[in-house]
Amino acid sequence: MSFLDSGLPRGDPADSPAASSRGASLRRATVRPKRLSLALQGGGAFGAFTWGVLDRLLEAKVPFDSVSGASAGAMNAVLLASGLAQGGADGARDALDRFWHRVSEAGRRSRLMSPILSRVTSQLSPYQFNPFDLNPLRDILAAEVDIEAVRTGSPVRLLLGATRVRDGALRIFRNKDLTFDVVLASACLPQLHQAVSIDGEPHWDGGYAANPPLMPLVTATRASDLMVVQIIPGNHGELPTTSPEIQKRLNQITFNSSLQRDLEALAMMARLSREGDMRHSRLGRKLERLSLHRLVAEDHVEGLSTLSFLNTDWSHLQRLRDHGRAAAGAWLEGRSTGVGANRPDLVAPEA
Repeated sequence: MSFLDSGLPRGDPADSPAASSRGASLRRATVRPKRLSLALQGGGAFGAFTWGVLDRLLEAKVPFDSVSGASAGAMNAVLLASGLAQGGADGARDALDRFWHRVSEAGRRSRLMSPILSRVTSQLSPYQFNPFDLNPLRDILAAEVDIEAVRTGSPVRLLLGATRVRDGALRIFRNKDLTFDVVLASACLPQLHQAVSIDGEPHWDGGYAANPPLMPLVTATRASDLMVVQIIPGNHGELPTTSPEIQKRLNQITFNSSLQRDLEALAMMARLSREGDMRHSRLGRKLERLSLHRLVAEDHVEGLSTLSFLNTDWSHLQRLRDHGRAAAGAWLEGRSTGVGANRPDLVAPEA
């Protein structure tokens, strides 16, 4: 199913008996699996859902072409690239597992301070309450990521997004540009951390400008299949009435707005490509071949909109990971409700 035929909203599963039969045939006939590009949304601890998705895809030996990400999505992306460069699929799975263990442990150590920190951040900026700009993620990344291997030896191409403070513009950093500061900039929430300077320019969380960077990935990908992993809840059942509930919902809307914009823009481009002269252009031909898939965390995690993206309890992260694994497994088996979901030809052939 091409991008042009599929449309963008999440639709019905393509799991008819005929489709299943075709899928089984494709799996047996495939000599080499197709490549998949990924757009990984940021969302704090909800990124553990994406960890689960990656873990299941790596287990199935799905090969990756390009990966874009912002914030927690950028963290997962760089861990994926570093792990693949050093130890293949198993190395990437181990790197992701160790990273999220370390995040949970760091969260456990800081939990006693969280009530105090909540009061402080409502009155002071990080330049006041954290003058030395301490960030446990820096040490965790340094322990788990071989940044030189990502720059020069990664089998996947990265596009990590950060927001330039001066004008709010999206900046995309590719493998050759990567430093730990780039990754930290992509995940820099200005209420908690000082802006990260890159090339003399201060940057904040990439999710403000593109969460995840989807349009740059569409341009860059050489794969015909592109998956968006969306972890920020888009729906909220009840009207928020307390100050924390209102702030949480505003954050959800803010960090989802760029993705919604990009999806609408892609839908319009698809229609123009189908109906006008754009179909003869290079981009038009790419859109004709492109299949867009979406794995949406709130479709698989009950009550996600009520949970905190700051909760790094290990049991919570494991639950999110397990839901991510199950969602990716259903997609691989053609049982997902995502667009263009029935693609068993992406599964590596059995040895």
